[in-house]
Amino acid sequence: MSISSCTLRAQPAETTAPAATTVLQRVDGKFRNPVAMHKLGGFETMKLIWAVAVSKPAGTVPTKAVPVQALSQAQLLAAPDNTLFRLGHSTLLLKLNGHFFLTDPVFSERASPVQWAGPKRFHQPPISIEELPPIKAVILSHDHYDHLDHAAVLALAAKTEHFVTPLGVGDTLVEWGIPKAKVQQFDWWQGVTLEGVRLVAAPSQHFSGRGLFDGNKTLWASWVIEAPDLRVFFSGDTGYFDGFKQIGEQYGPFDVTMIETGAYDKLWPDVHMQPEQTLQAHLDLKGKWLIPVHNGTFDLGLHAWHEPFDRIAALAARRGVKLSTPQMGEAVNLRDPQPGQKWWLTVVEQEMAE
Repeated sequence: MSISSCTLRAQPAETTAPAATTVLQRVDGKFRNPVAMHKLGGFETMKLIWAVAVSKPAGTVPTKAVPVQALSQAQLLAAPDNTLFRLGHSTLLLKLNGHFFLTDPVFSERASPVQWAGPKRFHQPPISIEELPPIKAVILSHDHYDHLDHAAVLALAAKTEHFVTPLGVGDTLVEWGIPKAKVQQFDWWQGVTLEGVRLVAAPSQHFSGRGLFDGNKTLWASWVIEAPDLRVFFSGDTGYFDGFKQIGEQYGPFDVTMIETGAYDKLWPDVHMQPEQTLQAHLDLKGKWLIPVHNGTFDLGLHAWHEPFDRIAALAARRGVKLSTPQMGEAVNLRDPQPGQKWWLTVVEQEMAE
């Protein structure tokens, strides 16, 4: 993948890199994080394989139904601007300036290269792809299976005007048959304005790859999303790093941050955040309201399925941080979010009662 192949854009990129920042984190054909991450040794690797395959603790999957508020196209079209609908995991539908933007769409039954094995959904999406209204842009953070769903991308192609991705991820979409004219790819600190909504790829600390031999050949990113009188942040997947402070200085304060809170473990500390780090990232970003995402849909960690909600809710209460925890499908006013019910506690109570 040459650098020139990673510049498919419908219009020139808007570059907003701080002067002291090296934009392109790419060496010998592979992208890298600015700070080297911890590499698992042989013993740690075997420990991780054993934990996931053999000794996974109980409670990582709910035994009772996760509540979902079903959505219709009519509801979405009638919703006011600056409304967010959480569809599951890191899939968020935002209505901004009269148009719909969709992050990391995953609608398949499993977050896996095959649909007969791998992490299975806890709940169905609140709405089908067929029922969705026209999408102005699909915003992708990276190429992992729980964020880049091949079947969903192909199903969305006809109703989506733009696919906005980090470098290299767009090449994957084109290989899948998405027209080049619909694909725009960006390095960190680059972006585009679509119908008055500005999308900027920002740094994150993660990795990429969908197979055994393509590790880190595509870039990963968080996203700054700016609409008239509204500024929100979508983390994608990331470990905690100094980049949050830089993004906060460059683009904050944010009205709402949607930050990953789930699938963490001490065995992989660099690429996902503990809830304490999620909260600190929100503070670094100068966020007003926090919506924790990357939870409640797939079993991707070694913790109880509800633990991310329990921990972030307790931390937010202790630190006086405004937290919104909508049910799947529940509408959130991004200008004035509601705290939301602690819906997961009801599910846990039902589990304990059985």
